[in-house]
Amino acid sequence: MFQITILFFYIIAGVSFALSRLPRFASRSTILLSLAFLTGVAGLAWHGQTLWNLTLVHDGLSLTIGNTASLIGLQLALVALLGGLQPTFRGLAGGLLVLAAGAASLTGSPSPATEAAILSWQVQAHVLISLFAYGLLTVGAIVALFALLQEKRLQAGQLSSINQLFSPLETTEKMLFGITTAGFLLLLLAVSSGFALFENLFAQHLVHKTALSLLALALFGILLAGRQFAGWRGKRAVYLYLWGFAALCLAYFGSRYILEVILGRSWH
Repeated sequence: MFQITILFFYIIAGVSFALSRLPRFASRSTILLSLAFLTGVAGLAWHGQTLWNLTLVHDGLSLTIGNTASLIGLQLALVALLGGLQPTFRGLAGGLLVLAAGAASLTGSPSPATEAAILSWQVQAHVLISLFAYGLLTVGAIVALFALLQEKRLQAGQLSSINQLFSPLETTEKMLFGITTAGFLLLLLAVSSGFALFENLFAQHLVHKTALSLLALALFGILLAGRQFAGWRGKRAVYLYLWGFAALCLAYFGSRYILEVILGRSWH
């Protein structure tokens, strides 16, 4: 039941943010923005409280695939509400909230490995840093797709009121590289702490996750270096980002699916 309520709040907030950017609703933009922030904050608070109760169990973490996706959705909602403070980002904020609603619907989904892992605080910190990195880079992937769609519309000369949902392309790209930088640093910290905490990250059940995480880290690093020293932008930058994100998704969700669903083993 709580999933439906959170989904309902997020969708109302997302649609309200998007409508507030359209010229035909300009006279009602204040009402729409009030509704967006009210329902968005309510959904975020309920979502956060629910996840807190479901994932923090005794001395460990209960991170099923559903709860992990939901935690990323919580980050999407938080970034959306912060972005909604800037008028040009409200169209993007609407899209992020709709995606957050989908992720929130997975909260509490059953998983073959539902037993909470008893972990030291160091390992819990490593896991949470990793999830924050995944969540932030997920936001970046959505911004990258948003920029790609925006560029295609500009090249095709598509002019309509829908363009109000898009921020200037240069602004979107700056946001993307800001997220990439922060996400890269968090991912670097997560990978480094993993090597410090675990004896063998290339053990049979972790080798794919480790290799793909390192590949993603390398791709994001190359992207940032290309931006800094060669001025990379546009489709080249977006596609490289998406390749890095795809590797990251396979590293975490692909590895967990194989371990938990196919092999019936715990991820920890």
